[in-house]
Amino acid sequence: MPELIIQRDGPIGRVVFSNPAKFNAMSRDMWEGVPKALAAFDADPQVRVIVLEGDGDKAFVSGADISQFESQRSDPQAQARYNAAVEAAYLAPIACGKPVVAKIRGICMGGGLGLAAACDLRLCRDDARFRMPAGRLGLGYNVPGVSRFLSVIGLQNTLDIFFSARIFDAADALRMGFASKVAPREQFDAMVDEWCQTTADNAPLTLRALKLTVNALIRDPAQRDMDSVAAAIAACFKSQDYREGAAAFMEKRKPRFQGA
Repeated sequence: MPELIIQRDGPIGRVVFSNPAKFNAMSRDMWEGVPKALAAFDADPQVRVIVLEGDGDKAFVSGADISQFESQRSDPQAQARYNAAVEAAYLAPIACGKPVVAKIRGICMGGGLGLAAACDLRLCRDDARFRMPAGRLGLGYNVPGVSRFLSVIGLQNTLDIFFSARIFDAADALRMGFASKVAPREQFDAMVDEWCQTTADNAPLTLRALKLTVNALIRDPAQRDMDSVAAAIAACFKSQDYREGAAAFMEKRKPRFQGA
């Protein structure tokens, strides 16, 4: 049965896309569950970093579950609900105040590629394979989605993967800037865990302020909320964590941040 598996591993929240028989293709219920899962982790002060990953060893997400199209996208109302669920899932990692990481093994195509693009970072195993098949399906990719790819990989790479609908590998994803890090199978889990733990040890208010700043800067200037950015930065300097960070530096010890 297609489902989201929600787990917490210390300061790491995990959302696992589970539909292994179909390479973790996303059902409508799975799409609709993504914003709820991320909102719950965002509200949990014990969670510092959120990881999205696929169930099993073969795929992150292969795309939408096409077997549901006839029943759930057959009329305008159903199509609108489905499209809204997908777009809400894409927006959820961006709206989340905490770092959201895509942990990618194997297949990452279509809706999976769009979901990965919405995350803050993409950490990939060297067997990862990517594709944006819109041109092979005859569909029009929406403006917010194209904008996300432009902000992540730039104009030429966006045109390349959309025009050609070609499969590209982890090395190509790293060259484009789509992948932040790539590791071989035997080192991949340790690499992701180390990055997440290192980040989770940092000051939560600083991470939140940085994410808010970056998201504001990559938007159209008319849509930027710089007042919220300024408030988030100011909150860092007023926090107990700021005092704790300074004290830990002077005492040559690891800081113990509380997110306040």
